[in-house]
Amino acid sequence: MNKRTGSIGAAAATRSWTHRFTFVLLVALAFGLMLVGKPDSVLVSRLRMMTIDLVAPVINAISRPIDAARETADDVRDYLALKAENEALRLQNQTLLEWQRVARELQAENASLRGHLNFQPGPRASFITANVVADTSSSFVRSLIVLGGRKAGVAKGQAAVTGAGLAGRVLEVGERSSRILLLTDINARVPVVAERSRDQAVLAGRNADLTELLYLPRDSDVKVGDRVVTSGHGGVFPAGLPVGEVTSVAGGHAMVRPYVDFSRLETIRIIDFSLPGILQQDLGVDTTRMLEPSATGTAAGANQ
Repeated sequence: MNKRTGSIGAAAATRSWTHRFTFVLLVALAFGLMLVGKPDSVLVSRLRMMTIDLVAPVINAISRPIDAARETADDVRDYLALKAENEALRLQNQTLLEWQRVARELQAENASLRGHLNFQPGPRASFITANVVADTSSSFVRSLIVLGGRKAGVAKGQAAVTGAGLAGRVLEVGERSSRILLLTDINARVPVVAERSRDQAVLAGRNADLTELLYLPRDSDVKVGDRVVTSGHGGVFPAGLPVGEVTSVAGGHAMVRPYVDFSRLETIRIIDFSLPGILQQDLGVDTTRMLEPSATGTAAGANQ
């Protein structure tokens, strides 16, 4: 018993001494390394690089499986995303194929009906795209100057449109430039129709942002939000060109906001729909000469 008790006491004393002096030894070792590294920094640097050279391959070997696992997880994630996208594209493709089938049936039906009606298509429209170089709008007029004139095939009365809809018509033509009368000008008048109710009217400019529908029938069913398009009457413009949207209906007055943002016009498309109505009757232009220059030229040569 006494021997066992003595051995336990000696171990406890040794452990207590170790705990007491371990901190002192570590501090002394740190100071020793500082003193060694201060006069001989090259030696410390070499030791540090040797340690790094020994540890770097180990770190690289350990990181490879981690990088491989990360790449595998990314591949799995990409695969799942591609699978979902592929499924969505497959459904979209099926929908498009169904619409294609319907379109082909409608095309065939349309061709058959046109054959029964002996339908004669109108002349193909031609157009040029011109840059807007000046805004000549004021309190009394709303117009633009564009770089496109007679040499480009522009003629008085042709339609000026943008991607949003009808902007106006050609008012004056020079050799290389033209002036466009906008829908909002007080002198602008365009035959239109409400797309939903089919009520016909005349769109009139007011030298303001909004235009007004004139000559609406008393029992018209025009409502706020209705789309307004050209009616095609009078040979001014073809039917169906988008013009604007009804913003208010009150006291027999219906106001329309044009689809075209006239404050942001940079380019404009001038289209020749080969409609002789307004050109021949209202503007005094010989559309026969304009549409058939070769024939008129030949006739003039023969008369001379």
